[in-house]
Amino acid sequence: MMTRIDYRALDWKLIGAFLALSLIGIVTIFSAQFYADSAYKQTYFLRQSLWLAIALMAFLAVLHAPQRLFDAGAYTFYGVALVLLVAVLAVGHSRMGASRWFDIGPFSVSPSDLGKVALLLTLSRFFAYTRLPIASKRRLGLSAALALIPMALVLKQPDLGTSLVFMVLLFALWFWSGLSPWYMLLILSPLISLVAAFYWLSWVLYFVVLIAFLGILRPGLLFSIVMMLFNLGFGMITPMIWNHLKDYQKMRILVFLDPGYDPRGAGYQIIQSKIAIGSGGILGKGFLNGSQARLDYLPERHTDFIFSVFGEEFGLLGTLIVIGLFLYIFYRCLGIAVRCRSKFASNVIFGAISIFFFQFIVNIGMTLGLMPVTGLPLPFVSYGGTALLTSWVLVGLIVISEYHQHEY
Repeated sequence: MMTRIDYRALDWKLIGAFLALSLIGIVTIFSAQFYADSAYKQTYFLRQSLWLAIALMAFLAVLHAPQRLFDAGAYTFYGVALVLLVAVLAVGHSRMGASRWFDIGPFSVSPSDLGKVALLLTLSRFFAYTRLPIASKRRLGLSAALALIPMALVLKQPDLGTSLVFMVLLFALWFWSGLSPWYMLLILSPLISLVAAFYWLSWVLYFVVLIAFLGILRPGLLFSIVMMLFNLGFGMITPMIWNHLKDYQKMRILVFLDPGYDPRGAGYQIIQSKIAIGSGGILGKGFLNGSQARLDYLPERHTDFIFSVFGEEFGLLGTLIVIGLFLYIFYRCLGIAVRCRSKFASNVIFGAISIFFFQFIVNIGMTLGLMPVTGLPLPFVSYGGTALLTSWVLVGLIVISEYHQHEY
């Protein structure tokens, strides 16, 4: 049964900001592939436009869906997402060594994007209704298991960038549900040990800091011993993990530390991206006048590096407008998350903006050479049908949560 809503009461400024980013994406995709030597690539903007139309219909469907559907059906959505993530490994379409898509007619559907929404709903429901104490091991363990299962399946594809989104979502909702940031830092500490152990001196210094941190925080003797053992173990397996990374993953890390390490190979994208953004100056070279796209210097310019194309053609002023739209969205959504009386709705909104924020930071940092290349797209702007569809489903959940913000 469809729910009737008063469209005049919706937050049209917020919806307009999301729509503006989606339209900027289509225009930039058009420009990025305007000079492509393939007629198929030149139609990417048409396919993205069609996906936007489908995404807007999904947005309307979310607005009119029964209010309790996403809350009560969260675990069902999660189960369906797990089935799809397993199925894509068995029968999914493989491209560039990764099995991430189902090909349905002219469209490719990525179940990992659907998995992000399913996990968001599931964790939001879990944290909204569980009566376990905030820092209880059972509460932490159950929620971590819910996130780690789909994360492991996405890693198996392999898709490291998207798998990190699942972990970010878990930590974001741990924080929003009241877990102390210091406690979260301790949980993360084995991963810090893993990185620090690449060099013996940094690993020794890290342990000095960790011991001091445990001394100040005083989480208990047994807990401190367990954390020290975990940190020691993770540091000792660093060489094993490095040897199990694929060559392109190792190269991404090395290029992040030194972009000039492989300027004609793995470092090529970052170097060309920085040239594109830097050459745009204050006002940019103008629409369709970006030399990096026209001369085919910038790979993946319609997906991961679309911000570089936009920066070259519209300059610093254009990029500030895009960043400003994102910041406006984060600010407004955070306010809605605070005001919502429903704990489930508040969790959903905070989790959704955490996903958008993480991808926004990583993607733009990647194009500027400040982050390693992880393959995460810029939300609403980069080419990608399933990503755009699921993003607008999240917009629908945010908007309808604000509409019902005074209800429990």
